[in-house]
Formats: sequence, structure tokens, C-alpha cells
Amino acid sequence: MSFTEAAARERVIGALRAESDTVSDRWVQLQLAQEEMRDIVSESELREEADALLGALLQSLESDIPANRVVATDRPLRQAVIDLSMRRARNGAMPTVTSLAVLSLKEALLEAVQRQTRDTEELFTTAVLINRLLDSAGALSFETYVEGREEIIRRQSRQLLEVSTPVVRLWRQVLAVPLIGTLDTTRTQVVMENLLEAIQEHEALVAIIDITGVPTVDTAVAQHLMQTVNAVRLMGADCVISGIRPSIAQTIAQLGIDLSTILTRTTLADALAAAVKLTDEASAHTAAGVRENR
Repeated sequence: MSFTEAAARERVIGALRAESDTVSDRWVQLQLAQEEMRDIVSESELREEADALLGALLQSLESDIPANRVVATDRPLRQAVIDLSMRRARNGAMPTVTSLAVLSLKEALLEAVQRQTRDTEELFTTAVLINRLLDSAGALSFETYVEGREEIIRRQSRQLLEVSTPVVRLWRQVLAVPLIGTLDTTRTQVVMENLLEAIQEHEALVAIIDITGVPTVDTAVAQHLMQTVNAVRLMGADCVISGIRPSIAQTIAQLGIDLSTILTRTTLADALAAAVKLTDEASAHTAAGVRENR
């Protein structure tokens, strides 16, 4: 490490040691000056973030980690940046606002350094170091924000799918899944997982899949239905598909889709009647087996 880099690093360390509270206050003020930030993070949260990030930054600069690797390798500093970014992602801040929040720390730090020295060369070298450090932090915050928002969107999408595909207990040991809208691969997976868990929980013998609200049935939808039916059968339960309207029946026949191995009914009421009959037969069969064993 060259002398000028070492001197710049020591200068930043000195500024953080001597004016940590001042830098923290200034950074909070700069962020609150952004109109977009005011409704996203409270002032107390900003001060908490500032104390955590500045403390981690000071500790990392006091270590032997090269300046260009500080943000990437120092765990406390990296985590402080990630926590800051994720908090804004959860609160719906724009990614540019999140990056600018980290980058505005440059101004607060440089003001503190200027209060310690007026040497032009030292100020320039220190500014380069600060830029290098906080540009890395800004890039990390942007990357974390994007990944965090994608994860939030995926989780919310799955929650919406689960709400839109409820498993309803209609009768003793009879469950139903009313489907509305398009049945794609992702939704099929959610339907399958929820239905199989409900079959196990309720010890169900029959599952009714009602497709009255499904606008069209093509080859892909039929394959998804077959996957769900096969999974239900592997759990030891029977499956009934209801809501087979004339138009859907005609489409299935034209496509050559074979649903002959699946019990189908026109209405949910008809499917429930068939399901109750199946459970009664299963109960009678079980009772007969018990009598034979006596």
C-alpha cells in the first residue's frame, strides 16, 4: 500500500473517530432532504442505520483488509449495507433512492475530512478512497435491493396463488379445490402441494377438482390436471373432476385428450354426490374387512 493511500485511510479513520456523531447526523439530514425517503424510513431508523454502518466502516478500515476489498469481504460492513437496502426494499423504495442513500454518505464524510485538513493533495487522495469505498457499497445496495424485491415479489405471488386456490372441506373425508382462471405450471404446483397436505391432514378419501371457473381446457391444462390427479392417487385418495361443460367436453374430445380413467361430473353438486358414495363404499369395505378378521 502506498503512503498516500495509507495517509488517506488514516485520515478517514480519524474523521470517523473524532466526528462519528456529526457524520451520522449529517448523513441522516441528507437522506431526509430527499422527498422520496421521508415516507419510507423513519428518522429513528435512519439514525440506527447510520450508527451501524459507520461503526462497521470504521472497524473494517482499522483492519488489514485492502481498501478495494473492504465492502466485499468485511462481514459486519457488508451486512450493514444489506440490512439498509433490504429495509428499503420491503418499504417499497425505488432502487435509485436506495443507492443514493448510500452514496450521500460521501458528502457527509468529505465534509468531516475537510474540517481536519485543507491540503489539496490529501483531500483529493482521501476523496478518491471514499469514492472507491462507497461506490462499492452503493453497488452492493443496488444488487441487494433488486434481489430482495424479486424475492418479495415471488413470495407475494405465491401467497396470492395460495389464496386463489383454497382447499375446502365439503364433507367428511371429502375435499374440493375450486379453480378459477388459467391453470399453468406454477399454479398447478401450488394446487398440488396444498391439496396433498390437506389430504394428509384431513385423512381425505376423495378430492374434487372443480374447473367450472377455468375458461378453456387445452392440452397443457389437461396435463396439469392429470399430474394433480396422479399425485392425489399416490396419496391413496380418489379424484373427481367437476365443471365439465359441453364446450369443454367438446374441446377435450377434439384434442384427443384421454380422461377416461378419471371420474368426471358436470356440476360440483354431482361430484359431491359421487364423492359421498365413494366414501360410503370405502367405509363399508373397511367394516366388512373388520368383521372378517373377527
